[in-house]
Amino acid sequence: MATHGPAPLSGFPELLPGDRMVEAQIIDGLRRTFELHGFAPIETRAMEPVERLTGGGDVDKEIYAVRRLAEVESLESDAGLGLHFDLTVPFARYVLENAGKLEFPFRRYQIQKCWRGERPQAGRYREFTQADIDIVARGDLPFHHDVEVASVMAQALAALPVPALRLQINNRKLLQGFLQGIGAPDIAAAMRVIDKMDKVSANVVGELLRTDAGLSDKQARSCLEVAGIRTTDTSFVAQVRGLGVHDDLLDEGLAELAVVMEGCAGVAPGRVGVEADLRIARGLDYYTGTVFETRLSGYESLGSICSGGRYDSLASDGRTTYPGVGISLGVSRLLVPLFADGILAASRSVPSAVLVAMADEQSRHTSAVVAQALRARGISTEIAASADKYGKQIRSAQRRGIPYVWFPATAPEAAHEVKDIRSGDQVAADPNTWLPPEVDLTPQIISTPQPAE
Repeated sequence: MATHGPAPLSGFPELLPGDRMVEAQIIDGLRRTFELHGFAPIETRAMEPVERLTGGGDVDKEIYAVRRLAEVESLESDAGLGLHFDLTVPFARYVLENAGKLEFPFRRYQIQKCWRGERPQAGRYREFTQADIDIVARGDLPFHHDVEVASVMAQALAALPVPALRLQINNRKLLQGFLQGIGAPDIAAAMRVIDKMDKVSANVVGELLRTDAGLSDKQARSCLEVAGIRTTDTSFVAQVRGLGVHDDLLDEGLAELAVVMEGCAGVAPGRVGVEADLRIARGLDYYTGTVFETRLSGYESLGSICSGGRYDSLASDGRTTYPGVGISLGVSRLLVPLFADGILAASRSVPSAVLVAMADEQSRHTSAVVAQALRARGISTEIAASADKYGKQIRSAQRRGIPYVWFPATAPEAAHEVKDIRSGDQVAADPNTWLPPEVDLTPQIISTPQPAE
């Protein structure tokens, strides 16, 4: 028999009940915002063929492969399956499989677990929850959907009880066109290096542009200049023009980014700042236009907690191409550090608003009748575990934050009474009509601002 408790499994966060209720309320809030804008819910299976997860390339060490420990040769093997590491790859497959049943443009949201076999660290987990929204079309997706997706996610983020956020927007056409305009020999390599600017110094990026992307000193300096531009309005256009680089794709990227910036201006003032950040490239090559990243104030070391962009070839069946634009919020990446730091908490550790007391064990049925009457009207209620002295039952409610204790009538002519254990007020009440204030019906999210340094 083991003499010690189980060791925690790194990278797999498990929440206590209060934090789980906060997470559930936040997910419900995201769901309401997404549905208000017409996004429909889907859920995809946890597993996909490894070949699809890797895009037909080499097996990625971050993918968790799935197999049965006791395979029977006569049964079909599970070999070749892996757990999905994001929601975009399964969504692309879902679109292809259900294209004949979907109305395009198809607006989807998906809130689901993902698994990634990376080294656990702050904000990066092996099992985590993501919340994605995407708009996908058949053949052609109008650009105004780029603006819409950014605006919807900004509104969803603004409603969350978390520190302020900064939505950073760029356009890969802008960077690609700029690199074409300066004659960069390896545009993809240069974009991957530029995308490192939020992680390493400009001097390091400049050196990598010369060694890894083959740029001259002059070209590298031009790249650092354009990647250093950050504005909260469309003044970036004039700043880029001032660098004297000309290219049709650059012009297109500048125009598209200006439209997105104008469309997101003032969506969530004070809660979500919107910024044109020309160093943002996103490391994934399937992005073809608008790209997004989001930082949490005071937690910039977590990196982006909400990212996405435009991909003109989300999926293709060989005859039809399905372009899309989407953005993904790392729910676990956002919330788990806030729980750990005490920034977010629940007002109580159980959903119960009322604890029904018992005078003695023989009165359990009477307490159960009261509890059921309260539950029938949507009041979360539990019955005392044992018929201890009333003081002990009250202290049990206090420990878990239950605001009310109900004392059932002990005689036909007596009245029921309910006690607000926070104020000490105790009044007569009828279980068929009594209601607590709305704020007490469900646990509330308590958001404690981070102290200023």
